[in-house]
Amino acid sequence: MVTTWDVAGRGVLRLPSGCWCGAGVAGRGAGGRGAEFGVYLLGRDPGVTAWEARWVRWPDFRLPSDRAAFAAVLREALSRAAGERVEFACGGGIRRTGTALACLAVLNGVPAREAVAYVRAGYHPRAVETPWQRRFVRRYGAGA
Repeated sequence: MVTTWDVAGRGVLRLPSGCWCGAGVAGRGAGGRGAEFGVYLLGRDPGVTAWEARWVRWPDFRLPSDRAAFAAVLREALSRAAGERVEFACGGGIRRTGTALACLAVLNGVPAREAVAYVRAGYHPRAVETPWQRRFVRRYGAGA
C-alpha cells in the first residue's frame, strides 16, 4: 500500500487500474503530505482547502443532491487519480465516502453488483451502509 496515505483518519482504496484514492473524514488534518485534489461529500460547503477541491452537496444518510454533478466530479477524480493524490471525504468517512468510492470503482471497471463488496474489502467493512446507497451504486453502474 501507499504508506504516505496511511495516516490518522484515512484509508486508501486501490482501484483495478492501479490508482489509489485516499478516503476519510472531512476536516481532519492529513499530517504529512496532503491531497492534491479533494472531493468533499457534505451537506454544506466545506470552505477553502489547501488544494484544489470539489464539493458535492450530499446530506448525511442520503444521496447526492445533483447526480449529474456527482458523476462529473467522479470522472474528474478518476482522471486525476492516475497522477495525483486524490482524496474523498465526508463527515464520518464511511457511508457517503464508501458510496462514492463504490461508484468510482464501477467507473474503473468493477461490475456494479460487486462494487460494494470491493470497497468493503479494500477500504472499510461497513462502507455503503444504507439500502438506498447500495441501490444507488447498482443503478449508477447501469447509467455510468
